[in-house]
Amino acid sequence: MKKSVTVGLILVIIVGIGVSTLILNSNKERATGTYATISPDELSKMLQNKDFLLVNVHIPYQGEIPGTDLFIPYNKIDESLDKLPDKSAKIVVYCMSGRMSAIAASRLAELGYTNIIDLEGGMIAWKQKGYPLLNS
Repeated sequence: MKKSVTVGLILVIIVGIGVSTLILNSNKERATGTYATISPDELSKMLQNKDFLLVNVHIPYQGEIPGTDLFIPYNKIDESLDKLPDKSAKIVVYCMSGRMSAIAASRLAELGYTNIIDLEGGMIAWKQKGYPLLNS
């Protein structure tokens, strides 16, 4: 009897944790806004006929992808909106690994920017694909 009660309690706890995690994740998605992601190969193709603003958001500065227009630290996005074009302009953000740029992309989406794109894997993925970096 004790064994089945213990197993039952463990199952209730596991299910409860799972439900809590789902609720937290869905709230996070709603709070962060939406943005697209692209691969290094897709960005390379886009750079051939560049019609977007390319922003390095990695701190500290550790180099950049050729064609970068701005360096704005990911945690200073709110303070740098005057450097950005209108909210419907196409803006591609990147960092070293993708973590900081995901935060920046999410914040820009929260602020009402509607055409935000994040480079998956950042400069690390870019370099692994054989593309050059400047000043690294």
